[in-house]
Amino acid sequence: MICVKADGSWRRVLVPNRQKHPITVAERNVEAIARLERALEAQRTFGERIADQFAAIVGSWPFIIAQSAVLSVWIALNVALVVFRWDPYPFILLNLVLSFQAAYASPIIMMSQNRQAKIADRRNQLDLQINLLAEQESTETLRLLRKLCEHVGVDMASHHERGLERRVHPEDVVNFLEKAVKKPIRE
Repeated sequence: MICVKADGSWRRVLVPNRQKHPITVAERNVEAIARLERALEAQRTFGERIADQFAAIVGSWPFIIAQSAVLSVWIALNVALVVFRWDPYPFILLNLVLSFQAAYASPIIMMSQNRQAKIADRRNQLDLQINLLAEQESTETLRLLRKLCEHVGVDMASHHERGLERRVHPEDVVNFLEKAVKKPIRE
């Protein structure tokens, strides 16, 4: 319900509620991020899907437990069997098999990690852009608030607030951080 002034008089007008629960900004943002995530998933190539699945399997506890069991059985049989030892101690064939597995598993896992790093970089860039926009909005809000206070006559004795009104340039922040990191620690 809203109030409308018509012909000098106020009257109440019922506005139909299109939704029982209107979507909040947070819900809209979550939905937007979910759409972006689904789009990234849909854009994966066949090779990327295989690399991701392989990395998920190899990096899981069931795989580690199964591999440990196979290695234990391999070693136990080659130590316990008297007649047919296909890989006697020092287990050269087992070393060859594990080296072969590592030679293929490592680059496949790296492909998956590289793709995940690209996604993380994209998210970091988005975070940076949003943070810069928020900083600009906060600076503008403080500037407008100061002007309102001056217009109304509120004493702004502290000059500290004016420092917050200055625009922050990312290059200046990076330079400041680099100088601060290079500065020797004083004990």
